Amino acid sequence: MVVRTAVTAVRPARQVHDVLLAAPANAVALTVDDGPDPLWTPQMLDLLHRTGVLATFSLIGAQAHAYPDLVKRILAEGHAVTNHSMTHPQPFSRGNSATIRQQITDAQSAITDAGGVAPKLFRAPGGDWSAAVFSALQDLQMVPLGWDIDPRDWSRPGTGSVTTRLLAARAGDILLCHDGGGNRAQTIESLRTVLPILKARGLQFVTL
Repeated sequence: MVVRTAVTAVRPARQVHDVLLAAPANAVALTVDDGPDPLWTPQMLDLLHRTGVLATFSLIGAQAHAYPDLVKRILAEGHAVTNHSMTHPQPFSRGNSATIRQQITDAQSAITDAGGVAPKLFRAPGGDWSAAVFSALQDLQMVPLGWDIDPRDWSRPGTGSVTTRLLAARAGDILLCHDGGGNRAQTIESLRTVLPILKARGLQFVTL
């Protein structure tokens, strides 16, 4: 049985054990943001299948609505999904309270309609948190999700840079990657190298 942490809205979870109280000591979590994308998400899923790694996909509601079959595939293959807002506005925290809440609830409906599973976690676009965001999550009984390892793959710094940063992962870390929002060839190529190495180190990938 998965034991999740009590709902908190004072800071985002940055470590696996902030979210999963009973996770193994060697657990790490790969999170994949900004999809589903019709080009890159299937490639990401194929790679995860080949390497035997489960991940957590932070879905944009508008994308989930546009590509429900990909949401269904993500879930059918054993991965988890989180709420990543409806349209990924930035800066996210500068919206008023009503706008922030609408972004979260609209995405929740879109993701649930697409895949039949209601996310329990929310990741703010750009990791942009505020009191208004935390308040909305408290009301909605959702857990704010951050990360510990950020290779900045969204900026396409080069496969080598992404690989080096991801290989710094240690037990307990939450890794951030992307399958949407642009060309993700560097991310895919890097993970081809990184995932087998981290597994060989004895790290166990878990879903959040």
